[in-house]
Amino acid sequence: MEKLLELLQSVRPDIDFENEKSLIDDGILDSFDIVSIISEIDDVFDVQIRIAELDPDNFNSIESIQALIDSLKKA
Repeated sequence: MEKLLELLQSVRPDIDFENEKSLIDDGILDSFDIVSIISEIDDVFDVQIRIAELDPDNFNSIESIQALIDSLKKA
């Protein structure tokens, strides 16, 4: 999860990703942030996030993003 944390902090260094659990629900991340994060995840983790996975619940916390990455790697 350390690699993901570094990735997220490079996109939005002003957010405490380790403690924030409502990144989407509270409007902390906007659509541009999500696009940037998805692009970085695709490059760094060699997974492809599809439209079906663009559920807000998948991006609400670092844990949910990591779970999404893990599930895509297993697929």
